[in-house]
Amino acid sequence: MDATEKKEVIKKKYQEIVTLGGSCCSGGGCCGDSSSADLSKSFGYSEADVQAVPDANLGLGCGNPTAFAELKPGDIVLDLGSGAGFDCFLAAQRVGSSGKVIGVDMTPEMIEKAQANAQKYGYLNVEFRHGDIEALPVDDSSVDVIISNCVINLAPDKEKVFREAFRVLKPEGRMYVSDMVLLAKLPEDLQNDKELLAGCVAGAVLKEEYLNLLIKAGFSVKILAEDSDISKRQYGGLPVESLKLKAWV
Repeated sequence: MDATEKKEVIKKKYQEIVTLGGSCCSGGGCCGDSSSADLSKSFGYSEADVQAVPDANLGLGCGNPTAFAELKPGDIVLDLGSGAGFDCFLAAQRVGSSGKVIGVDMTPEMIEKAQANAQKYGYLNVEFRHGDIEALPVDDSSVDVIISNCVINLAPDKEKVFREAFRVLKPEGRMYVSDMVLLAKLPEDLQNDKELLAGCVAGAVLKEEYLNLLIKAGFSVKILAEDSDISKRQYGGLPVESLKLKAWV
């Protein structure tokens, strides 16, 4: 598959999730019968988190970037791949009315769901924009903090994503990411598996490559945590892990 085909596969899968329910890995059964709340708690969300905006929690992450993002009142936050808005709303609670959260997602149905959730739960400091994280609809040097939860692995051109993130961050801005990376190369047949692509595995790159791309884009990087157990919990022992990191300008 080329980049356009990959994006269409991913978009179709997430359209199905937001309209019909399920998770990003439901097609392969790797999450079993776990609910969105249970999945999110396994990623590091608290009971209070999952109860805060239940309609926005689709159980799609691989970590909880809002838990380690060091957000403070007044911050302007950008969420790469905001889905139904779950992380955006948690971030909005931390930045307060003096701050703002912008969510960007390429799936129109996700944007519609997120906007409906913002209206339903009264989040006035959150805005959702339809767009591609490889070409962000965000001004230069306008964001204090970027968060992203299990999304960058889906982008065919991760170098573009990191360059765009660097562009929109203010001087001394920072990015907090939870994402899937490979610990060994996948066989070619798995690299082209549509379910694994939408399930955050087939599009992932080796951990060292991921870190090198961040550095190439201009970031300094610190690994905060690595969850290799997620391989057994959700991915049938494939050579993957959830990587939590901080990158800064």
